[in-house]
Amino acid sequence: MVSLFSEDINEYLKCDEIIDFDNTDVRYLADRLYGASENETDFIRRAYEYVRDMIAHSADISADSVTCSASEVLKAGHGICFAKSHLLSAILRSKSVPAGFCYQKLILDDETAPVLIYHGLNGVYLKEHGKWIRLDPRGNKPGVNAQFSIDSEKLAFTIRPEKGEVDGSVIYADPDNEVVKTLQSNNSRSELWDNLPMKLGYEM
Repeated sequence: MVSLFSEDINEYLKCDEIIDFDNTDVRYLADRLYGASENETDFIRRAYEYVRDMIAHSADISADSVTCSASEVLKAGHGICFAKSHLLSAILRSKSVPAGFCYQKLILDDETAPVLIYHGLNGVYLKEHGKWIRLDPRGNKPGVNAQFSIDSEKLAFTIRPEKGEVDGSVIYADPDNEVVKTLQSNNSRSELWDNLPMKLGYEM
């Protein structure tokens, strides 16, 4: 069951330097997806599937540059999970769809890097259904099959509490400041991979 960090719905519609849907290219993409949609729920699905499928996860394509803001992600065509969630929120907010951010604590890699780090995804409000859902735009690959689903979540990863993994059900209106700081302070993904966030500003 998800919960909201802020009860002010307008907080989930803000435009700022990270969720910069005032950017011309972000607005153009949102307009294009919205124009092809049958209704708002269909627009949310199209926006989600676009970010999931058309914007690569940086690690999957061995891209070494680091993106953070929505416009940076769109221009580069890739981002890690947090960055992709920034773009999806920007696309949705540009059409007045409330969207925010959720975080899970996961093992980076069971074999090569058995450390707990944070993973970012989105919380989105479906007005036509009167409910918030979580969507994971990370990008699918063998072993990862996230889907748009209204009634039952189909996220990228299954939480394993026995390994210390934690499912974060709070939907925040702003990207976590520790996450943003990490993305903006590392000059390459190879450097970032040694400094992935292990704590959230919201929890400090």
